[in-house]
Amino acid sequence: MEIGVHLPLIAFGDDALSLGRLERAADAAAGCGLAALAANDHFVFATPWLDGPTALAAVAGRSGELDLMTSVALVALRGPVPLAKTLQALDVLSGGRVIAAVGPGSSARDYEALGIPFEERWPRFEAATAALRALLRDEAEPRLAPRRGAIPVWVGSWGSAAGLRRVARLADGWLASAYNTTPERFAVAHADLARALATREREAEGFPNALSTMWTWITERRADADRVLRDVLAPMLKRDPEALREQLCVGPPEHCAALLSRYAAAGCGRVLLWPIGDEPRQIELAAEHLLPVVA
Repeated sequence: MEIGVHLPLIAFGDDALSLGRLERAADAAAGCGLAALAANDHFVFATPWLDGPTALAAVAGRSGELDLMTSVALVALRGPVPLAKTLQALDVLSGGRVIAAVGPGSSARDYEALGIPFEERWPRFEAATAALRALLRDEAEPRLAPRRGAIPVWVGSWGSAAGLRRVARLADGWLASAYNTTPERFAVAHADLARALATREREAEGFPNALSTMWTWITERRADADRVLRDVLAPMLKRDPEALREQLCVGPPEHCAALLSRYAAAGCGRVLLWPIGDEPRQIELAAEHLLPVVA
């Protein structure tokens, strides 16, 4: 299993949002041999949130050979043509390293900001995703240029039957959500996806997947892990901190390595860590303690 990392698009505590912080995270990821940089997408959030595609573009020149992933981009709100144009420019400038993972988004506030009814998100998402994929494969008008080649489109799904059928129908890969699943549920969904792909006469073998938003704080200190779970993640995610402890890479290296090993055994091909601050050090710890276990 490969390890990638989310760019620091939101602030935790006193950590400022800045180009330097993005660059330090990208440098650490490239220097430690990780596989990808990823950027989530919100227009409106409870805390200030940097624009995801802009952040990826800002570090493309110092990201080495890492994939540049949206995780996920709000295609129904950004629009398939503007999003395709942005992604193709990023792909040209990065030498062909873009993966376009898209989703409908789970925040009504993003839809309210654009005056779009939240209850229309699913049909709008399906139509926009089909249009985006055709544009990125140069199979639809307008023919956008410059372009380097076809950009794969992955679809985010937490693992529902309908969601996995959507992945099989619309996508070139599947993006799951770490704090909305477990290794056991991932394994079941992975098998369900294989069956959904087979019904469409698509090969399950080699169909890529990744696990996004794996909130990460590697620490030997129990009090430090408790603080992150109780004071940072539980309020933001509106989840029980003890349930999150079992789902996320928060705690000692042994706990984090064991969790990722279970995901690797379940068929997960890539996990995207999201350090809760101090990104270079957390990336170094992940490379030291987690990469040797799952690579």
